[in-house]
Order: sequence, then structure tokens, then C-alpha cells
Amino acid sequence: MTITVAVAGASGYAGGETLRLLAGHPDVEIGALTAHSNAGSPLGAHQPHLRSLAERVLLPTTLEHLAGHDVVVLALPHGASGEIAAQLPDDVLVIDLGADHRLTSATDWEAFYGSEHAGTWPYGLPELLLTEQPGAQARETKQREILVGARRIAVPGCNVTAVTLGLQPGIAAGLVDGRDLVAVLANGYSGAGRSLRTHLLASEGLGSAQPYAVGGTHRHIPEIAQNLRAAGASEVTISFTPTLVPMARGILATATARLAPGHEGATDDQVRQAWEQAYAGEPFVQLLPAGQWPTTAMTLGANTALVQVAVDRAAGRVVTVTAIDNLVKGTAGAAVQSMNIALGLPQTAGLTTEGVAP
Repeated sequence: MTITVAVAGASGYAGGETLRLLAGHPDVEIGALTAHSNAGSPLGAHQPHLRSLAERVLLPTTLEHLAGHDVVVLALPHGASGEIAAQLPDDVLVIDLGADHRLTSATDWEAFYGSEHAGTWPYGLPELLLTEQPGAQARETKQREILVGARRIAVPGCNVTAVTLGLQPGIAAGLVDGRDLVAVLANGYSGAGRSLRTHLLASEGLGSAQPYAVGGTHRHIPEIAQNLRAAGASEVTISFTPTLVPMARGILATATARLAPGHEGATDDQVRQAWEQAYAGEPFVQLLPAGQWPTTAMTLGANTALVQVAVDRAAGRVVTVTAIDNLVKGTAGAAVQSMNIALGLPQTAGLTTEGVAP
């Protein structure tokens, strides 16, 4: 079974990372590669590391060039995916790496993005817990069941993936409170995209850490809340602060939550067990051995999320630290993993858990 895949936005970071993974996928034939302002130029001028595709010429992003493929990946700016997706046939698997179809609430979309909501697609985080009743009697499923046979998939935000995977086991088990969450993230610069902006220049970023979207303004906040409600939180409030640090890729998310009323006396083993149970058997989300903490270097190039959890007794809070590669598990890897599930392929096809070091 050979699947033809077109990638729109192939000259950007997300599009390039998707192509890197697809080039090693045993069941994929890469079809049309499209771009906007870079149309007409060879892919190698923008993605020189993709040697097997370097001579391919980028085409304009039009329905004519995207039609006729089994899968179309849209690695486009926010607000650009809806119109193109609406023109593609229903039997084509369309995977949106942008934010256009992630949120279920049109009100949240309009408040944080300032435009009309394009609609909601099945959400491409296979490990997302769907909990009807949090606590010991929780009835859980996972988002991967919804992805089977899907023909439209919205890939999560990279920050959202890191925070969600860190906190959701405690939410689903009823051990932590969904209110008064705090998340502080160290982010690589590739998460900001490839556009030329002054604060993204090497002269501005090297040797400096820069917070951004401070004070509840980051567009990933409603998406995090949406996921944690799906995991079982009745109410979610979160203080979310991302910080650009001098590295090309990676996210290290430190997220903390108060122990829920009635669970203040939970032992370290009881807390840890919730995370162990949530990710038992997951190929791409791993709880590290007690005492070992994730680093971004462990996950570079891999579709891996590494998680650790501890209890801060003095503060009455659970502390989680999660590391991912923002371009792989945070974006392109999530797209390929979700594609595999939707098409009935092994979810690990074309993906690796092995990082690149040093």
C-alpha cells in the first residue's frame, strides 16, 4: 500500500520537518510540494538538508496541484487552511498543522485569533485522555480511537502538547486540581516560525532568554484548557508563560498543579502511579525513572515526549517536567503518527523514539 502525500508550505520549518519524516516512511510516496512566495524555486534552496528532495521545484499552493493525492498536509499560516481544505474532496485525508481547526469553541477562536472560526476537526493528539469521570472510577479512552478512519485532522500546538502530556494523568486520576495551574516553558526559536523579525535575529537571541505572550495572551491557552477539560477537569485556570531560549528546537515545559481536595495526603508512589498507568504501553510518551529529569537534548529529532513528576510537599503541588522536540512530537511527528492511525497503518511507521546527541 503506497500513499501519496502532498505538502503545502514545504519551504517552512513545519513543512520541512514533515518532509524529513515522510522521506523515511515505508508506505509514502511524496507528491506535490507547494509554497506561496517561494513557488518556482527548488526545495533545496530552503531545505538544503533534505537531499533526496533538493531538486524538486516548489509549485504554487493551488487546488490544481494539491488534488489527486491520498493525503494533503497543510503547513500554512493560521487562517490560511480553511479555504483550501474546503475545496478538497471528503475522501482525501487533510492534516492541518496550523491552528485553524483545533478549537471546539468559536468564541475562544475569535477571542484569541480575531477572525471567523473555520470549524473543528478531529484532534491529532493520540495520547490525549478522554475521561468521563475523573478519579478512581474514571472511565478513560484515548483520542487515537477517534482518529481511526478520520479524513480531517487538526494537529495540536507544540506548547499544548507538552503541557497536556505533563498534567493530564493527574487530572484524569482526580489527584490534581484543574484550577490554579502554572506552566513555564523554555522554547526553541523554530517554534516562532521562519519569518524575518527583529527579535528572532541571532544577534538578539544568542545569550538571551526572552519571555513572550505574557499575561494570559498566548493563543495556546484555550487549547490547553480544552484538553484538560477532556481529561476530566471541571474547570481550568492556567498561568502560561513561554520563554524563547537560545536553541533551535525543543520545548521544556514545567507545569505545576495543586493537589486536589481530599488528596493532599497522596503518597509519591500514588501520584507516580497515575502517570505510569496513563502512559503504559505508549510508544512515544515515556515516564522517566524516578529521579531522572527530561532535557530537550534527549528528544531532538524524535517523536518522543519524556515526562517526570514529583510532589512539592511544602507547596502542596505536583510538579511535572516534559520535554519534546517542537518540530517532531510537537508538530510533524504528531501529523505522521495521526496519519498512520487514520489510515490503519502502524502508528510508529516512519517515526523514531531515538534522539540525536550530543
